[in-house]
Amino acid sequence: MLKTRMKRLAARDSRAVQFLADVERSIEGLENEDLLDLADIFRGERRGPLGEIAAREMARRDISL
Repeated sequence: MLKTRMKRLAARDSRAVQFLADVERSIEGLENEDLLDLADIFRGERRGPLGEIAAREMARRDISL
């Protein structure tokens, strides 16, 4: 039973990592205006993961709000 549970947890973790990679690729694919809109939505004191990804992509493109 432990092996089955470990496999299930590993599969879940793998799906979560893949999902996050898909989200990051989607954000990277946004046009500058859409990226700025996304960053504006998540701008604030507690930006969260999506805001962090958007901010990182904005920095890479050398654009700001």
